[in-house]
Amino acid sequence: MKTIKTIFQLGLILSMMASCNSIGEKKATTEEKAKSEVSDKVEAPNTLSEAEIADGWVLLFDGKTSENWRGYNKDHFPSGWQIVDGNIQVMGSGKGEAGEGGDILYDKKFKNFELELEWKVSEGGNSGIFYLAREVAEDPVWKSAPEMQILDNAKHPDAKLGKDGNRAAGALYDLIPGNMEVVKPAGEWNKVKVLVYKGTVVHFVNGEQVLEYHLWTDDWKEMVLNSKFKDYPNFLNTAEEGYIVLQDHGDDVWFRNIKIKEL
Repeated sequence: MKTIKTIFQLGLILSMMASCNSIGEKKATTEEKAKSEVSDKVEAPNTLSEAEIADGWVLLFDGKTSENWRGYNKDHFPSGWQIVDGNIQVMGSGKGEAGEGGDILYDKKFKNFELELEWKVSEGGNSGIFYLAREVAEDPVWKSAPEMQILDNAKHPDAKLGKDGNRAAGALYDLIPGNMEVVKPAGEWNKVKVLVYKGTVVHFVNGEQVLEYHLWTDDWKEMVLNSKFKDYPNFLNTAEEGYIVLQDHGDDVWFRNIKIKEL
């Protein structure tokens, strides 16, 4: 009887082990399926999710054409830029701001908004994102509009020039430093956001808030009047509504996932 009982108990144990293995396999399969479903829901570049559309986000770049983009103070999309592999790319000329491409703007003015985009810079590269920009004949855009700096912090000398990193990536160029630690190196995508609302401006880099300031205030005026922008009244009195402008600074830079939500 002991032998039969032992065999029965062993069989019961084996059966329980098999059941546990089956449950574990089913759980693993379910988890893998869930992960796969989440992965499938990751949005392709230059697209909006249903939630974003419902929330009021609008794409400024479809990944295929230069529709609604043109050169600053021009009526056409300049040849120094190209649309390739789902990106807007400024092709490096090696001539800095004297490059042939010139800056480009989205042909609509915005007032209160959240702007998001991703950028990737070449080694030693430099560029920028201007907002609330005026289009002034004979004047470069930097004389009228604040700039979120784009830079290879490791190789470009601007990262060490200026004051306290106020020319490094993410900074309000030449005025307020950002946070160099959150910026990814040349060749990698950085996701940034600029929030503009009734004079309050906030820069975000890769999910981190890096600076905040307030246009038209006494603090703003004091800061500008003690900077290289002091002689440019259009900068001191930044427009309440203006263009989004991407800079050609003579280096290869790529942009994608450019989207905006008006507030």
